[in-house]
Amino acid sequence: MSKSYPLVLRRAMYNLRGGFLVRPLIIALVLGGAGALFSWLEEEFPSISQWVPAVIFPSHADPQGAQVILGGIAASMMTVVSIVFAILLMTLTLASMQFSPRIIVSFAKDRVTQWTLGVFLGTFCYCMAALPAARSAPRPFAPVATVLGAMVLALACVGWLLFFIHHISQAISVNHIVHRIATETEAMIDEMMPWPHHPETMQHGGVPTLFPEEIALSSPESGYIRFIDTKRLAALARQFRVRIRVLRRVGHFVPAGVALMMVGKGTRLAPGESEQLLAAFDFGPTRTLQQDVEFGVLQIVDIALKAISPAVNDPSTAISCVDQLSRIMIRFASRQPPEESLYDPPGVIRVHVAWIGFGRLLDAAFEQIRMYSKTDVAVSLRQLRALGDIAASTPDANYRRLLVERGARTVAGCAERLGEEEMRELRARQTVLESFIEPPRLGIP
Repeated sequence: MSKSYPLVLRRAMYNLRGGFLVRPLIIALVLGGAGALFSWLEEEFPSISQWVPAVIFPSHADPQGAQVILGGIAASMMTVVSIVFAILLMTLTLASMQFSPRIIVSFAKDRVTQWTLGVFLGTFCYCMAALPAARSAPRPFAPVATVLGAMVLALACVGWLLFFIHHISQAISVNHIVHRIATETEAMIDEMMPWPHHPETMQHGGVPTLFPEEIALSSPESGYIRFIDTKRLAALARQFRVRIRVLRRVGHFVPAGVALMMVGKGTRLAPGESEQLLAAFDFGPTRTLQQDVEFGVLQIVDIALKAISPAVNDPSTAISCVDQLSRIMIRFASRQPPEESLYDPPGVIRVHVAWIGFGRLLDAAFEQIRMYSKTDVAVSLRQLRALGDIAASTPDANYRRLLVERGARTVAGCAERLGEEEMRELRARQTVLESFIEPPRLGIP
């Protein structure tokens, strides 16, 4: 099944940002090519070597000095790369065990780490590409300008190594981790939901439960839905004169052979057209933040749950996670939800795609933390404050009602485990939260 070109390009760009392969490899190849190019230019145009000070290279005709310098830098760079890999693997292992395996995705997207690996490997490739140019036969030649470039790269790598150690010591801090995840999640919310929220706007009205003469299209592979190309899906639905109802949303796991979408008047589909519709979906073995806002929330929730577990007992970390979750929910509540029904032409529903709503994302953010923090007054108090902050930031009465309900659940759960003394402050914050619901207005005769 061939993927659409925009979907393939998006996947390639996401892999470029989110792994230790593509960007370091590109940097290494560029610097390796630069070493080969500079040594060739210096051999073709000997006047370039005259710009190198004689203090650094007293004899521009001695290739042995160039060979020793290039070989020494190349060997030292591989030693440094081994150290960097050891530090990186230790950091990933520690973060995975102490916080959550989900956050490894966030570490893999760290550009500083990617550039560190790329620059060190690139310096090695630069030296190896320039080393054959330093030769004694058939005539002696020393690419001194290229060697000077290798020395500059080596000095830059020393400074970069110090910066990398400083950066990795900060990156492993839990506050830095949850802040970075929250920032990435907010960026995805801005991309998915660019318009401000208008509570009076009615969405998704008139969406039929079933389309006529529906047939099921099954998932061709097992995996998590990472991305749905809705524009292409709508264009194909119009071209094939069908209507599509997607059964699973982004972030859901779909086993191979399970119905992925229902196609109204699907008997019109010619051989091969079903594969084109399925090609609008991107599957993978893990969830990503391409369109999955909930995945960013779940990463922070995992860290909070491990922090409040009896084995760790770190409520301060859980409180920090609750603060970042409230930040995400405030941003989500301030944006207009994505359109679930796509029309083409106007008035004719072509595609219906479900996206996560405010209520489900609110449950994903706080429900598990509420369940496991019934005996932790500090975390429960911070949850009620977070719910109050979200309610204060949104004018949507429905959103506020959901927030008050979640606050009541939090207080009710704590009442099962805590005494009256501990419950007094919790009930006070519940009262503040309930004040955001406007009382019903009585009609004046």
